[in-house]
Parts: sequence; C-alpha cells; structure tokens
Amino acid sequence: MTFSIIVVCLNAGDKLHKTIESILSQTESDYEIVVKDGSSTDGSVKTLLTDDKMRVYCEADTGIYDAMNQALAHAKGEYVCFLNCGDYFYDRTVLKQVRQQLDKVQGRLSQTENQAMHIFYGNILERKTGTLVQSNPVLDDFACYRNLPCHQACFYDRRLFDIRGFDTKYKVRADYEHFLWCLYEAKAKAVYMPLTVASYEGGGYSETKTGLKRSRQEHREIVGKYIPANKVRKYRLTMLLTLAPLRTWIAGNKVTAGIYQKMKSKIYSVKG
Repeated sequence: MTFSIIVVCLNAGDKLHKTIESILSQTESDYEIVVKDGSSTDGSVKTLLTDDKMRVYCEADTGIYDAMNQALAHAKGEYVCFLNCGDYFYDRTVLKQVRQQLDKVQGRLSQTENQAMHIFYGNILERKTGTLVQSNPVLDDFACYRNLPCHQACFYDRRLFDIRGFDTKYKVRADYEHFLWCLYEAKAKAVYMPLTVASYEGGGYSETKTGLKRSRQEHREIVGKYIPANKVRKYRLTMLLTLAPLRTWIAGNKVTAGIYQKMKSKIYSVKG
C-alpha cells in the first residue's frame, strides 16, 4: 500500500465527515484511512460512512501528537500524511499527482539513493485568507529556522516513524521538531512537489495568544537542538532587520495576503 492518511479527532462534528469525504473522493485508489478518535461524545465517529479503506480506533490520548503517534501504530502505507479535521485535500487528484511525483523522483535515483528516506511536500491553500501558500522549495538551515511546510502538505516515509514518533512534550511544535529530526538526525531527503496538497482551515490553538506564546518558547528550544548557536543568532537578527512581525501580519490579513504570497512565490521560484 502506498498511502496512509491519518485523521485524528475529538468531538469534531461535521468537520470530520467533510475531511473523510475529501479523502474518499480521490481518484487514486492505493490508500487507506486511519481515523484515531480520542473518545468523542458528540456521535461524529459513529455516523461515519462505512468504507473498506477506512479503519477507526477509539482510545483516550493526551493531545493531538499523542493521538498521531497512536494512529501510526495502525498505519500500513509506505508514505504517511496527516490530515486534520477541518482540512481537506485540495482536489480529487491530489494523491494521483503525489504518486506521479514519487514515481518521477524514484525513477531517476540510483538503487542506493532509493533506499534513503524521503519527505515529499507541497503547497497549501489557506482558507482563512483565501490565498495559496507556497512552501520553500529549498530547505536550507535558514528555511528550517524560519518556516517549514505544514504537516498537512507532507508525505513522510513511514520508516521515519518506525525509528521515532512525535515528542509529546511539545504541545504546539512537535511536528516542527520531528521534521528537523528527520532532516538533521535521520538524514531524510526533503523533496518539494510543485502542487497544492491541502486546503488548510487554520485558526486552531497554535494561533491563539496562549498558543503563540508557547510556540515561540518551543521554537527557541527546538532550533537550539539542531541548528548551531551562531547561525541561530544570525537568523534572529535577520528576522528582526527584515521586519518579520510586520510580514506575518501582512501574510495573515485577507486584504494583503494574496499580494504577499505572490511575491514570496516569485522569490521561491528563482531560489528553486
């Protein structure tokens, strides 16, 4: 089996149904859906349509990353994608396009290179602002410090999680920490796919005032584990001089987000 699509949920209501529908509508057939429910009480899991491609597991967990780790124990695919409730695949051909990218890359690699572990990642549509957000096509140290692709746009080699799952001490950035571990410790190869993978809802805990504060704290700790201190200082100064908080506001504003993302995409196209 090629793809395992993991969906974790807790009292997600109709959002769960719409996320599952976006997966079941895919034209690619070589996939499974693993739904990990944290003991919902709203009846949303019980009313899911029965499908041979989907398995549902109900078990208490300590949070989203613990739930994702639990789901991984049941995943059988070669590549894993985590699609949160409220997020959807961008269109019906996403998995077909990802498979084509896998075949294209793996077809030009040597046997030794094919044995390496990969993370394939693409772009997202941010529904909050209605804009396409392109991922950085080159993940150098600065890109890893500044902004990694969100996990909804990523397809991870399953073997990476056989070695190590998400570190649940991080409540907001465990996926960020795991991605850096994949690149710096597991030596996984990140491959950019020029396609839009997911329609991203946003607006979760990580974007609240409390969540943003915790996110900054976790970011400082995580980058200190993987990126040399002299580079971290340099990157912090760079972000300060380039008015990073202002750019974040521009990117999150419905009026200005589209212009900002188009400019960023042009820069990335040159860089890529």
